[in-house]
Amino acid sequence: MDDTRTSLDVKEYPDTEVQKNRILTLEDWQEKWVERKITFHQEQGHQLLKKHLDAFLKGESGLRVFFPLCGKAVEMKWFADRGHSVVGVEISELGIREFFTEQNLSYSEEPIKEIPGAKVFKSSSGNISLYCCNLFDLPSYADIMLSLMRKGFQYLLSVFSYDPTKYAGPPFYVSDDEIKRLFGSVCTCQCLEKVDAFEERHKSWGIDYLVEKLYLFTEK
Repeated sequence: MDDTRTSLDVKEYPDTEVQKNRILTLEDWQEKWVERKITFHQEQGHQLLKKHLDAFLKGESGLRVFFPLCGKAVEMKWFADRGHSVVGVEISELGIREFFTEQNLSYSEEPIKEIPGAKVFKSSSGNISLYCCNLFDLPSYADIMLSLMRKGFQYLLSVFSYDPTKYAGPPFYVSDDEIKRLFGSVCTCQCLEKVDAFEERHKSWGIDYLVEKLYLFTEK
């Protein structure tokens, strides 16, 4: 492996506007599911989350865990199997149905009267509820997450660092300064771990390194 990818102390790009014109529409996202362009899905689950799961849960039981943009993340079943309640939001109905099918979970579905066209899919056990609707009908992702945080909250956020002048995303580049700007007034932001996430397929993006960072946000 060459030196450009061995160091996890990668360059930060101060221009957070470099990707501002790159928009992933709802149609783009749903098309990825239909065309099976879902390399973001990790069949074995997110390994950094698995590694730091106990630190996140801190021995607590009966938590309510929110998965924004959940797709068919297998991690949702990890939490449900530990006795926690899971709420997810995903625009792709296909992704939601695949989650229940692949996890061998029976479920029901019903419309959400307050949101035209939206549905909620609930596991028969009652501890997993996945809402099929557009999270971004609300103005800002960061504002949404902050509004959902109760006293004593814990929030895990995974972001990627790479050269955004070479690749427009997704996933989108998020700098340390941007994280502090969006969440720092309310949260203590701790980087739990950085890992080299670069794979052969990323060469086609025109980049030569990709670092994943896992942050833990707690109440200030």
